[in-house]
Amino acid sequence: MRSEEHVKFSERVELNEPNAVTLAQRAARRDGMLKVNLADSNPTRWGLGAPGLPPYEPDPRGPRAAREVLAAWLGERDGREVDPENLYLLSSTSQGYTWLTKLTSDPGDRLAAPTPGYPLVETIAGLENVGVDFYPLTWVGSRWELSELNPGEVSAVVAINPNNPTGSYVHGEDRQRLLNYCADRGVALIADEVFFDFDLPGAPTQPADRRRLAGTTEVLTFALDGMSKNLSAPGLKIAWLEVSGPERDVVAARARLDVIADAYLPFSDVLAQRLTEYLAAVPAATSATRQRCRENLATLRDLVRTEPSGTVSLLEPEGGWNALLRFPAHVDEDALITGLIARRGITAQPGYFFDMPFVGVVSVSLLLDAPAFQFATKALLASIADQL
Repeated sequence: MRSEEHVKFSERVELNEPNAVTLAQRAARRDGMLKVNLADSNPTRWGLGAPGLPPYEPDPRGPRAAREVLAAWLGERDGREVDPENLYLLSSTSQGYTWLTKLTSDPGDRLAAPTPGYPLVETIAGLENVGVDFYPLTWVGSRWELSELNPGEVSAVVAINPNNPTGSYVHGEDRQRLLNYCADRGVALIADEVFFDFDLPGAPTQPADRRRLAGTTEVLTFALDGMSKNLSAPGLKIAWLEVSGPERDVVAARARLDVIADAYLPFSDVLAQRLTEYLAAVPAATSATRQRCRENLATLRDLVRTEPSGTVSLLEPEGGWNALLRFPAHVDEDALITGLIARRGITAQPGYFFDMPFVGVVSVSLLLDAPAFQFATKALLASIADQL
């Protein structure tokens, strides 16, 4: 870590001093003296391009007007002040992971991430030639807890709030452990909170235990979110990351993120024009999806409770779109799912896809409509019973 900085950043992002031409251009623009740019490669400034599209004015963080709209929306949602300068508009949260890996990690470095967990983090890290050290979440009989946080030397820490597939939020004590770990080691926290607003009733923890990591000021934090989940629209490629933390670290991070973002300029100005419309649709879409998940979770509880063998249990989720069922370990997960596909034309995800700490787990989606969910879940439970 460089001595003048609080937080580790990768060496691959260079902050070069502007050359003489760049400085002269900036001064001329500031003074209104720059008349013509003979190097301009933007056709929309010269009457060319598809009709009806807005003039293209690239900004590495995304159009300022769109970020102001998003900042106001986030501020109202979260009850806090959000600075549009700390927001970056993205095509997807996957892209956010990629940029943040470039920002924090050199090739050969290692991130810390939770397990069980969705394999996306490890896949993206691998594409950036970065490894992953996992810190375990442990099922303690009624909830998942962060039982140990002692990975090797890492370049950043990933937290997923709530986790996929466990559906567990980052609770108060676990939250503080993560923040302390990052502060003590001078590394950034990457918080994936795309499922945060899909809380589920009946969980062992209380709503007061669930807080966003977005906007955290204790350590440099990058919070990821987007329309894929908020609007239940995976085809609508709008996502964002928010930078927060100690001011000196935020400024240093933004300078480097600007270099990365300027190399990609991913966000569509056409989508930016409709951002207000999309954000206005979020509450209704989120409510409908959350209600579907809650109704299917209630159905799942009833089906598990009345399952004749009494050997299947529900690992209660606190949030998200999925639920985990646990069954006797001698029932092979692959045999169960492949048999279900062959005999019934139904599939699901076995627990080992997510590196569950024990065998005999299957993940089911709570998004299905009620008839399909009941039909498929009953078939799954019957298939488990057949193999006991």
